[in-house]
Parts: sequence; structure tokens; C-alpha cells
Amino acid sequence: MNRVRVMVWRDPNALDLPLPSYQTPGSAGMDLYAAVPEPVTLQPGERALIPTGLKIALPEGYEAQVRPRSGLALRHGIGMVNSPGTIDSDYRGEIGVILINWGQEPFVVRRGDRIAQLVVAPVSVVEWVPTEGELPDSARGAGGFGHTGVANP
Repeated sequence: MNRVRVMVWRDPNALDLPLPSYQTPGSAGMDLYAAVPEPVTLQPGERALIPTGLKIALPEGYEAQVRPRSGLALRHGIGMVNSPGTIDSDYRGEIGVILINWGQEPFVVRRGDRIAQLVVAPVSVVEWVPTEGELPDSARGAGGFGHTGVANP
């Protein structure tokens, strides 16, 4: 398992909240907590930027992805508009989570609620190789959306 040291700054008003943490030894994502001063109610179809009270300094060559929590999606229809959200290694602002209520009932975000997951991953830098000829063949070729058909139930 690769360990990465990441500097973290916590808003003085959010020191009562836990740092992001893995909930099980095999977890890929760490839970992020809502640092809202007051509850935020998301009506169906409504979205809001929820603060976490955290700023991080990722090492060069890494990114962090903010991902939705599956339990919130299944039980309440809560997701993220931009999923996954990307935090670049040179970003130093507060991490915010854009939650949306795709459910049919109002949903209340309270201080300390686990609202998203944070996954830190290495980044590959692309070096484009322009070509004027054909690309190498592959088994898939140019097959696009739905080209493999629909599985029978």
C-alpha cells in the first residue's frame, strides 16, 4: 500500500470535526464531513456548496477526487453535480462539495454529517504523439455507446 503525506489546514471554526478518515482497512476513500454552521435544507432538485473546513497541499504528481457517498444516493437521492470533483495538487482553497438532491423529499445536511468521499490518486501526465496515419487496431475499434448490446435479464 502506497502512503502519501498530505498537509492539511483546518478552519478554526471546524476543529470540532474529524479529519477525513478511512472507515475500514480496505477503504479507498476517506469520509468528508459537513462544516456548515447551521443545517442546510436541500429541496428536491436543489443544489448547494457544502464547506468541509479543510484545505490541503497535495504533493506534485497527485490529485484528490471528491466522490459521492453511495448510501446517501441510495437512501435519499443525494449526489454530486460534478462527480468526481477534482482537486489539483496546486489548489490551496477550501474543499467544498456541491451536493444535489435528486430525491423526492427535502434533505437536511447537518454539521458533522459525512457528505462525500475523498480519494487521493497518482496523476499521469500525457505526452501527445501526433499521427497522420491510422491508429493501431483494437478489438473494439470505433464502437461507441451501446455497441456491445444489452444483456438479457
